[in-house]
Amino acid sequence: MVPQPTGAHVPDPPGTQAPMGEREFTRWLKARLAEFLGRPAEDIDPRTPFAEYGLDSVAALSLYGDIEDEFALFLEPTVAWDHPTVEALARCLAEEYASRGGRPDPDTPAEV
Repeated sequence: MVPQPTGAHVPDPPGTQAPMGEREFTRWLKARLAEFLGRPAEDIDPRTPFAEYGLDSVAALSLYGDIEDEFALFLEPTVAWDHPTVEALARCLAEEYASRGGRPDPDTPAEV
């Protein structure tokens, strides 16, 4: 076992995460958005557009990079405009994840 620095996040290998549904993606997205914004996750309304929280394109790309790293779901850059809220994006991610049988495919970008 390789020691990891305290507080470092080491993602599970693809396919080893717990099953993810819309509720789990919503919880994860709220936590990530809260971290970007420096506020509590419970203050994030999943129906509020990302733009109203001040999430710019750079932060959105960082968020999608986190999604790729965490879940091996590769997204098109337009996904933020197609799914502009936590609620909409969580639904999209859950559907994509389920369509792959809960097994993300790191070689194929998601068509969302």
